[in-house]
Amino acid sequence: MDIPSITRLACFAILASATLPAQTVKPPVATPPATVAATANTPAPPPATPNRAQILRGAYGPYRANNDLLYYHLDVRVDPVAKSIAGKNTIRFRMLADGSRIQIDLTPGLKVDRILMGATELKYTRDEGAVFIDFPQTLRKGQTYTIDFHYSGNPVAKGRFGGMSFEKDPTGSPWIFTACEDDGASIWWPSKDQWRDEVESMDISVAVPSTLTDVSNGRFVGKTDLGDGYTRWDWHVSYPINSYDVALNIAGYAHFSDTHNGLDMDFYALPADLDKAKKQFAQAKGMLDAFEHYLGEYPFARDGYKLVQVPYAGMEHQSAVAYGNQFDNGYLHVDWTHVGISPRFDFIIVHESGHEWFGNSITANDEADMWIHEAWDTYIESLYVEYHYGKPDAMKYITGWRAKVKNREPIVTERGVEATPPQDMYFKGALMIATLRSMLDDDKPGADARWFALLHDFYQHFKYRNIDTEQVVAWWNERTHRNLTPVFNQYLRHTAIPCLELNFDPATGTVNYKWQAEEQGFNLPIRVGTPGHWQVITPTQQWQVLKTPLTKEQFSVATDLYFVNVSKT
Repeated sequence: MDIPSITRLACFAILASATLPAQTVKPPVATPPATVAATANTPAPPPATPNRAQILRGAYGPYRANNDLLYYHLDVRVDPVAKSIAGKNTIRFRMLADGSRIQIDLTPGLKVDRILMGATELKYTRDEGAVFIDFPQTLRKGQTYTIDFHYSGNPVAKGRFGGMSFEKDPTGSPWIFTACEDDGASIWWPSKDQWRDEVESMDISVAVPSTLTDVSNGRFVGKTDLGDGYTRWDWHVSYPINSYDVALNIAGYAHFSDTHNGLDMDFYALPADLDKAKKQFAQAKGMLDAFEHYLGEYPFARDGYKLVQVPYAGMEHQSAVAYGNQFDNGYLHVDWTHVGISPRFDFIIVHESGHEWFGNSITANDEADMWIHEAWDTYIESLYVEYHYGKPDAMKYITGWRAKVKNREPIVTERGVEATPPQDMYFKGALMIATLRSMLDDDKPGADARWFALLHDFYQHFKYRNIDTEQVVAWWNERTHRNLTPVFNQYLRHTAIPCLELNFDPATGTVNYKWQAEEQGFNLPIRVGTPGHWQVITPTQQWQVLKTPLTKEQFSVATDLYFVNVSKT
């Protein structure tokens, strides 16, 4: 790819052209070897004006905001032959304000059979994917209410992995699964389909043909033979859970189990793949060791940890992580970062399980802040590498992300609209966090320990909470006693990465320096000089001068530690 012409003081970098899959599923696809591309790629076209369906699903409107979810019981029957689902969701909620209407969501392709409060059938209005439920009397603030939402129909496969898909395993037996983060939980079950409000607990009951097993979130409670060729599988989720994390995995699974430091671990694979699963899934213990070391204990201990084989790449379904990496290291048999580190471990086990901490325990309030899930989870992949292989290999692993950054649109997008942020939320976001570590590292003994203490406290402060970008930034500002807002804003809310401009004057033995950045007040400290003899300067957006005996060719910037561009003139 050609590099566009640049001015004398413009900045550029060597980046690779890379493409993620559609964001229905989390892991990025493998990419070809790096090619040369400009740092400031062609800007993305302006986003299309949101349609009514996107606003109804994305906005936290008045009929969502007037109530607080407490509990779901999703009780359904799945018919592999008819490719249908039918049943009800019992929804318990507390009113936060007086009102007589609430919003629950269900795709227009599924039928609302009836909605009951006790024996009273409630009226409702459907508008795109929203179902507005009207009550005959005013529901009072502070009071708790329960409704039963009955529905049925044939889910329409949508998105890269279908939302809810009826497939066959290699033997021809049914293999039914859900993966619906972007398309929304309402593509297959009625729920308050947003991120901000989670139920405090949930029961999941799934009736399937008795030759099959359903694996869902939470702890297995038991199974009941219904006497008609179907068996109901019951699961209990004892933690808050986001609606898109709720999952059905239905197949003729083989099951094995283990424990690790008191945590129950359960694994489900097709019988033909059982031996491969027993070998590959052993890596889950090393994943737990690494993430618990840096962040704290596995966040859903009462519900246990599960890996469940699926026919797609993977997804972070809470306490029932979906796995489809073909029982091999790397990502789909590829060294997807092209630096020789990823073939040492199974990317899906590490990345998708990492979401148990960032994404499931800590959840963004709005899809626009999805970097809170993806950037932090991508970053802690490098901590897995650091824990098992050492910091130099972790730094090498981090460099593999640079080739995947596009810089076409901001990471934090418009809130209140159903829309997935750009892929830069993964790699650019993670590189921003690695830059933050270098910024806070004063290169004195104990710097790593101080960073890890901050990271641990950050996670512990927000675990089991739904948060915004502003809360993340405010926490780091308070704990570091620095104004990091311009740094976060530059990487999250603008397109280009910052450029350190260096203008050398051999006659005076000086170098003038400043940041070229879109965010006013950007002042990232950075190490310059020569490796092993760095000095920290704090450029601003005004020229400053530094005395140096180094020539332009000798003068270096620690670009392996900071995600920045450099221009020397």
